[in-house]
Amino acid sequence: MKQLDRSAGIGFVGLGNLGLPMVSALVRAGWPVTAYDIRPNAVSAAVAKGASGAASLRDLAGCRVLALAVPDDAAVSALVRTPDLLASLADDPLVVVHSTVLPATAKALGQELADSPRTAFVDAPVSGGFERAERGDLTVMAGANAEALRLAQPYFDTIAGDVVHVGAPGAGSAVKLANQLMMFAALAGAHEALDLAQAYDVDAATVLKVAGTSTGDSWVARSWGFFDQVAAAYDAADVPVAYRPWSKDLWDIVAAARTAGVSLPVAGLLAQTMAETVERHAARSS
Repeated sequence: MKQLDRSAGIGFVGLGNLGLPMVSALVRAGWPVTAYDIRPNAVSAAVAKGASGAASLRDLAGCRVLALAVPDDAAVSALVRTPDLLASLADDPLVVVHSTVLPATAKALGQELADSPRTAFVDAPVSGGFERAERGDLTVMAGANAEALRLAQPYFDTIAGDVVHVGAPGAGSAVKLANQLMMFAALAGAHEALDLAQAYDVDAATVLKVAGTSTGDSWVARSWGFFDQVAAAYDAADVPVAYRPWSKDLWDIVAAARTAGVSLPVAGLLAQTMAETVERHAARSS
């Protein structure tokens, strides 16, 4: 397959908390981006950043890269399995799934597209938050064969500060869910720790200052307030709580564990409690 360069058109579908700043980074680097979302105001926001706006999936015709940052497995599967969409892409197309999906979904889609020699596929969930997405400094967990990864490298060089090839399609999604479980376990512990300290009249800022140079240090503690900002952004975009990472991703982790026959009691507890904790704290902070 011919290597990508920055003349290749990118069709970017899903302009949410990470998708929109990723589009901004791509446009700023000189890629021609056609952006689509079911919400017209999200498309308008992408156009304001320099992308071309798509009124429908038909407007993505001729793009070489199809990048997906849509909410869930059903949306990803429907798009990848839309024959007219894939057939309308330019020669040697690349399909990149940034959405957090079940490993089984990414693996199945990779196997299906492997039967189409003209299409490369990368299971490429990302992590880092909207500020790093805007800077083009995300971490990409890439599940792909060597040829697809080679083809995608110029694109990844624009959106990511770190690209880790973790295995075949499905492996990227598995690593993303593992990362999310570590993060939310730390977040749950931090909330309980601060509640304990505050019960003894010690404010959160003091505890976080101490943790920053102690064994309790974590990205969650150093980035306290991050999830309040994300929740506010989701509120502004009318994203249901069920589709927010502290709800959806944790249930995906439980589902993936069940499929693999792995016992994850901490994940099971967090799936029941984390959404309420995050939403309640965000509401108090607004």
